[in-house]
Amino acid sequence: MRPSLILALTAALQAALQAFPALAQTPMTAAEFEAYATGKTLTYARDGVIWGAEQYLKDRRVMWAFTEEECRTGYWYAQDAEICFVYEDRADPQCWLFYRASGGISAHYVGDDAGTPLAEVAQSTGPLSCAGPDLGV
Repeated sequence: MRPSLILALTAALQAALQAFPALAQTPMTAAEFEAYATGKTLTYARDGVIWGAEQYLKDRRVMWAFTEEECRTGYWYAQDAEICFVYEDRADPQCWLFYRASGGISAHYVGDDAGTPLAEVAQSTGPLSCAGPDLGV
């Protein structure tokens, strides 16, 4: 192989790894994710905009809410390296890869390799604040 081709391929790989840091990392295991998240409420953002928050309860139970929406209860389970969530309003699992990141964790939706990951932007040990139906005037 020509040296210029090798240099070009190396540069392309380095650029891809910088653009998608998760490619260079190993996903969190189910045990690592459970130890990190259980007992916390984590807030996630995409491209700097708050996406939603999830409260991680014991026994792998969860409560999720998109910003300004009602809460949905569910549970999570491990499927190989993926962490999959099933919520009361959807029977199909939503599977993610979680990675350690500066300031917390990042979540990458499985099957959306080009998509922007969710980044943890806040955490608390308090309950998730849930909007309810028919609130307000």
